[in-house]
Amino acid sequence: MKLIDRPQRSFLFLQGPPGPFFAMLGAELRARGCAVHRINLNGGDKRDWSEGGVDYRGPVSRWPIFVDRYMRENGITDLMLYGDCRPMHIAAHGMAKLRGIAIHVLEEGYIRPDWMTLEPDGVNGRSTLSRDPQWFLDQARNLPPVPVLPPITASFGRRAHDSYWHYHRIVTGRLHFPYYRPHRPGSIIMDGFGWLNRFRLAKRRAREAEAVLRAIKGSDYFLFPLQLTADYQIRAHSPFGDMKTAAEYVIESFGRHAPSSARLVVKEHPLDSTFFDWCSFVRKTARRFGCEDRIFHIDGGDLEALSSASRGMICVNSTSGTLALACGTPVMVLGDAIYDIPGMTHQGRLDEFWTAPKQPDVRLFDAFHRVLLARCLIRGGLASQSATRILVQSTIERLMMPTELRVASTVIEVEARWARRGT
Repeated sequence: MKLIDRPQRSFLFLQGPPGPFFAMLGAELRARGCAVHRINLNGGDKRDWSEGGVDYRGPVSRWPIFVDRYMRENGITDLMLYGDCRPMHIAAHGMAKLRGIAIHVLEEGYIRPDWMTLEPDGVNGRSTLSRDPQWFLDQARNLPPVPVLPPITASFGRRAHDSYWHYHRIVTGRLHFPYYRPHRPGSIIMDGFGWLNRFRLAKRRAREAEAVLRAIKGSDYFLFPLQLTADYQIRAHSPFGDMKTAAEYVIESFGRHAPSSARLVVKEHPLDSTFFDWCSFVRKTARRFGCEDRIFHIDGGDLEALSSASRGMICVNSTSGTLALACGTPVMVLGDAIYDIPGMTHQGRLDEFWTAPKQPDVRLFDAFHRVLLARCLIRGGLASQSATRILVQSTIERLMMPTELRVASTVIEVEARWARRGT
């Protein structure tokens, strides 16, 4: 029997971010001689990958067998995932591990903006990065400094357009994909109405934010940036079932243990499209613990400026924590975060953080930052055509490197070169 020649590498793409990024990346891999495959799980996937692709329309219970058989029959060598906590991705990840298939997980960047994360096996709480501070210092010893690069072009309109049509096709494609269920809780339709409501209230919320910023100017305050309850950072990598529970935990600790002169600023997440009234919740919770006059809710404001001027940041595991650390601001982590490293974040209890926040070791954070750039981060974004082109080329450079060179310092130089070409 004649053997069928297969390309050296064969990539399988599952769900990606809304928009053309995965399709563009697949086309570039194909142009380099790789085989490229796609399994669509919903109408949004089908729209974003316009050419080819196999539709999986069966029940979740049959998915592990289906994806395993597909990987085996098509000689898959590499699995591409956007996020590693979606139920279908978890199953595919497990089956790929059984077959010895290389797994590449993309996610929003550990350092933002202008960077995305690309790690083998897993990201965030499933990252294979060490948490040993000495390991980062040793690894960074021969790495170049963090490059100073021009910003990546970004447009909220572009992200909104891609997201709208992706989720529109999910809703309208339900008959074709009868068993598909979104990985995020709640209703896609209600989420859309939530965005309309957010746009409607934008000017009023901006005025209210300005009033809060004037009120806290020059005061001794801590910053607590909220995260999205639907985010797997909360659902899978924290002890809290939702952000309301986390917020109550933080506010109670503040009310009982923070100095009377301290203030707490609770900053709403800019992408929170729910109808939940965080302002009312924060006010009522603070009243229960006798600190209503010392807690402020804000929906707006510059996160970097707020972080830099604060006495410390409390977060579950948000990437806001790396922004604060870059400013030299103490950070208290409540969940599982890759940057929760002794010497870099406060390692004591939250109750103690209010009176004696631990300053981050600047040298250690610099080493951590350089290691991330060399091992985990790729330059680019999803919010403009040029940003996506840069992201595709940065991803290709990382994927095509021999394994032993993927952590070399030349990665930074490659990404810098593409940044200059595309901005």
